[in-house]
Amino acid sequence: MNFRKIVLQVTALFAVAGAQAQNPIIQTIYTADPAPMVYKDTVYLYTGHDEDKSNTFIMKDWRCFSSTDMVNWTDRGSPLSVKTFSWAKQDAWAGQCIARNGKFYWYVPMTHETMGMSIGVAVSDSPTGRFKDALGKPLVHISYGDIDPTVFVDDDGQAYLYWGNPYLKYVKLNQDMISYTGEAVTVPLSKEGFNVRYKDVDKRPSAYEEAPWFYKRKSLYYMHYAAGGVPEHLAYSTSASPTGPWVYRDTIMRIIEKGGAFTNHPGVIDYKGKSYLFYHNGALPGGGGFTRSVCVEEFRYSKDGSIPRITPTAEGVKPVEHLNPFIRQEAETIAWGEGIETECSTNAGVYVTEISNGDFIKVRSVDFKKGAGSFQANVASASGGFIEIHVDSHEGELLGFCEVKNTGGLQSWTTVSTKVNKLKGVRDLYFVFKGSQGDLFNFNWWKFDK
Repeated sequence: MNFRKIVLQVTALFAVAGAQAQNPIIQTIYTADPAPMVYKDTVYLYTGHDEDKSNTFIMKDWRCFSSTDMVNWTDRGSPLSVKTFSWAKQDAWAGQCIARNGKFYWYVPMTHETMGMSIGVAVSDSPTGRFKDALGKPLVHISYGDIDPTVFVDDDGQAYLYWGNPYLKYVKLNQDMISYTGEAVTVPLSKEGFNVRYKDVDKRPSAYEEAPWFYKRKSLYYMHYAAGGVPEHLAYSTSASPTGPWVYRDTIMRIIEKGGAFTNHPGVIDYKGKSYLFYHNGALPGGGGFTRSVCVEEFRYSKDGSIPRITPTAEGVKPVEHLNPFIRQEAETIAWGEGIETECSTNAGVYVTEISNGDFIKVRSVDFKKGAGSFQANVASASGGFIEIHVDSHEGELLGFCEVKNTGGLQSWTTVSTKVNKLKGVRDLYFVFKGSQGDLFNFNWWKFDK
């Protein structure tokens, strides 16, 4: 049993038994630097991955999650890592993925073997990978602060790549998305554009710091960013042009005093008629400045395009649609989980593991319609246990329980089933795991039958 699981079992910082806790949105690992992308009807969330027990930025790979309801997030594993890039040494820091021409381009910074921080680009035919190095060398290496790339394709087809700490630079990407024309342009960090007022002591800007996030809404171009040094808050500027001049607007999220990290990183999308700000904090058990966790809040633009001050919450956001329990659902589709982790194998893909007595998974806003009569689950076990099926809380009404016997090993998968009490309507669903021995079983997928 690893450190992460022990921490989650002995620490009670959230009222997870209730129906309210939703932030941070991923609890199986520490995640940072959210980069959401809307593709077709799905939100794909690309994140960094802080290793357990880190006391510095120990980050070896990037992770991907997806959702169609904004509350249940499916773990898509790690489609990209530092090892993907032969020229990279370490530091899988903040990146962003974008779709174009039927492909997906993921811009990520790493420490080069000899040249320091550099930005590479990986490409895939799928938003969930796997991704491969598109160039075999860095796309950008100009200065020591070449981190935090953000990418945007304008209405006229011109793509822009911005990045930098404590500066802000950009290039115009070519149609192939893996090269650019001309020299990198340095954006003036003025008081008018970014609220920059240089301090006498350390000469660091009091506003723009790092983590730019660039997009367009209606006729305005937006640049969100982490600001103010350590600890950071989130602010934004706007422009009538993709290259400025920029006008400073306001702080959108203050320093997170309780449960915050000393960094922050914005990611903004519109999805199904609503607007969302993604960010990170240090609020999970064992969390902090080097063990961060991604969160999300809904907000509304004002008529003039301005953004109100956004308050971080534990409640997070409401679902934008209901989950269908009558089709196969991945066990790693989770609104909240306690004690469990995820892994990936060649025969099962991503699955839930490290399951012990009392651990549970919460799935929000499940629409049972006129009722479900049976339940089935795909599992693998070397010992055995039970899946208790509850609604509304992990100690709520018991619909039934499904026995998991020894299947011959933790990669020997079989499907088990049980009858359940008839349930109608939309409810929150809880799988509560019971058993007497260590790691009870692995859990791959589930579904109900009418």
